[in-house]
Amino acid sequence: MSDLMLWTLVVLPALVGATLGLGGRRADRVAGPASISTAAVVLALAVAVAVRRPEVAVPFVLGTPFALAVDTLSAVVLVTVAAVTVLVLAFALGDVRASPARFHGLMLVFVAAVALTATATTLPTLLVAWEIMGATSYALVGFAWRRPGNAEAGAVAFLTTRTGDLGLYVAAGAALAGGAGLGLAQLSEASTGWRHVIAAGVLVAALGKAAQLPFSFWLSRAMAGPSPVSALLHSAAMVAMGGYLLLRTTDLLAVTGWAATTAAWVGATTALVLGVVAVAQRDLKQLLAASTSAQLGFVVLAAGVGAVAGGTAHLVAHAATKALLFLVAGAWLSALGTKQLASLRGAGRRWPTVGIAAGLGALTLAGIAPLSLWATKDQVLAAALKESPALYVTGLAAAALSAVYAGKIVVVVWRRPSPDAEAGYDEEQVGSRHVGLAERGPLVLLAGAAAVLGLLAMPPIGDRLRAALGDTTTPTAAAWELVLSAGLALTVLAAVAWTVSGRWRAPQPRWAAQWLGLEQAAHALVVAPTMALARVLARFDDRVLDRAIDSSATATSALARRLGHLDIHGVDGVVEGVARATRRAGQLARRPQTGQLHEYYAQATAILAVGVLLLIVVR
Repeated sequence: MSDLMLWTLVVLPALVGATLGLGGRRADRVAGPASISTAAVVLALAVAVAVRRPEVAVPFVLGTPFALAVDTLSAVVLVTVAAVTVLVLAFALGDVRASPARFHGLMLVFVAAVALTATATTLPTLLVAWEIMGATSYALVGFAWRRPGNAEAGAVAFLTTRTGDLGLYVAAGAALAGGAGLGLAQLSEASTGWRHVIAAGVLVAALGKAAQLPFSFWLSRAMAGPSPVSALLHSAAMVAMGGYLLLRTTDLLAVTGWAATTAAWVGATTALVLGVVAVAQRDLKQLLAASTSAQLGFVVLAAGVGAVAGGTAHLVAHAATKALLFLVAGAWLSALGTKQLASLRGAGRRWPTVGIAAGLGALTLAGIAPLSLWATKDQVLAAALKESPALYVTGLAAAALSAVYAGKIVVVVWRRPSPDAEAGYDEEQVGSRHVGLAERGPLVLLAGAAAVLGLLAMPPIGDRLRAALGDTTTPTAAAWELVLSAGLALTVLAAVAWTVSGRWRAPQPRWAAQWLGLEQAAHALVVAPTMALARVLARFDDRVLDRAIDSSATATSALARRLGHLDIHGVDGVVEGVARATRRAGQLARRPQTGQLHEYYAQATAILAVGVLLLIVVR
C-alpha cells in the first residue's frame, strides 16, 4: 500500500496535468477545481509517505533501477512543496484568468517532476525528473508568450539552467567510469579520480538550478512569468531543488576535499553579492528574485559546511516566506497594475490583510527575532563559524543585507501614500483595484508558516530534526550568536526606516541594479563567441564544403554523361555486333536443316571425305 501511495504521489499530478494541458479550452472550466483537488490529494499522500517511508524500484537502464524512496530529508521537502502548491494554486484561482487549463496543467506536471526529484535515489531517475522540471519551467516562465520578451525570457532561463544541467550527465558518465554505480548514495564511493569529476558535475548542476553565481541572472529573466509561478518555482520548488541536491550529496562534497569548500564559498558569496543586487532593485519582483538567490546561498553554504539540518530548516522556512512575498507582489500587480516599489507606497494600508502579511514576510526575510529565518540562518552560520571565521563574517554580512532589502519593502508599503500615489498605477497592466478572498486566504496561512517555521531550527524540534537527518555533529548557534544576529537585524532595519523616510537614499549602483551585468557577460563570453564561431563555420560550409560538393556533383555528372555515351556507342555497339553475328551464324546453320534424307546422307559423305582427307594430309 505504501508503494502504491508513492507511485500515486508522482503519477497522479502528472496525469491530471497532462489531461488539463491537452484538453484545451474545453478543460478551462474544470481546471481550477481539478487542480486544487489534485494538489490536496498530493499533500495528503506526501504526509502519508512521510510517515510510512516507502521505497519502490523498477528495472530501468544500465542495470540501474528507476528507484524512489522517502527518508527524512525528502519527507520534509515533499510536504513543504505539496503544501505550498495547494496555497499557490488556490491563489491562482483568482489571479490567473488566461488559459487556466494550460496553466494548471503545467503547474501539476511541474509538481510531479519536483516530487520525483525529491524522491529519486538513482541518477537516471533524477535525470528524468530534472529534464521534465526544466522543460515545464520554461513553459511556465514564458506562459504569457504573446507579450513581448516573455518567450525570450523563458528561453534565457531555460538555456542557462540547461547549461548547468549538463553537469549531471558528466556526473553520470563519471560514476559509471569510476565504478560507483548510479545510486546517489554510492557516488562518494567512486574511485578517487572520477570522484572529483562526479562532484564537479553535481556542483555545477545544483548551482545552476539554485541561481548561484555565476548563473544568477536567469532568475531575473524568470520574473516574466505569472506571480504564482514565481511563488512556487522560486520558493519551494525549482530553485530550491538545487540546494536540495547539494544537501542530498553532502558526503560526496566532503570526500573530495575541495567541493564542500567551493560550495560553501559560492553560497556565502552569492548571499552577499546578490544581497547588494536586491538592495539596488526598484521592482518588487526583481528584489524578491535577487533575494531568492541570496537566501538559497545560505542553503548552499549549509551543504558546504555539512549543516544538513540547518540548511533543510532554512530551505523550508524560506519556501513559506518567499511564496508569501511573491504572492503579495502578484496581488498588488493585479490590483494596482504595478510592482514598482515607488508606486506601491502605502499599498499595505489600502488592503491591511495583504499589508500585514507582506510586513510579516519581509520582517521574516530580514531575520527579525523570533521569526523563522532568524533562527535558521544562525544555525547555518554556527556551522560556518566552526569551518572558517571569514566564512562566518561573510554570511553575517549577507544576513545584514537581508534586513536592508527586506526593510525597503516594509517601509515603502506601510508609508503614508503621497497625494499623487495613483499616478504610478496601471503602468504594467490594468489593475482591478480588488484583492479577493481567494488571494487573501493563502497569504494568511503562509504568513503564519513564515512566522513559526523557525521551530525547525530550535530545541526541541530542531534537535529531533538533526537526529533524524543524522546531523548530530555540526554545532548549533550559541546564545551570543542569536542575540548578535537579532540585534544586527533590528539595527539595520531601523537605519533603513530612517533613511527611506528621510532625504537620504541608499545607493543604487547601475551595476547592481542590472544584476552585475552577468547576462551581458554571458553574452560577451559565451553567446557572442559561439555565434561568431557559428558564422565562421557557416561561411566555411558555404565557401568550402558546399563548393566542394557542388564541384564533385558537376564532375560526377560529366563523367556520367561520358560513360553514358561510351555505353551507348561503345559497349552497346559491340553487344549489338555480336548479336548480329550470332544471328547470321544461326541463319547459316539452319540452311542445311532441310528435312530431306538424301541431303543429310550427302552432307555426311562430304564430312567423311573431308575427315579422311585431313587424316591423309596430317599423316
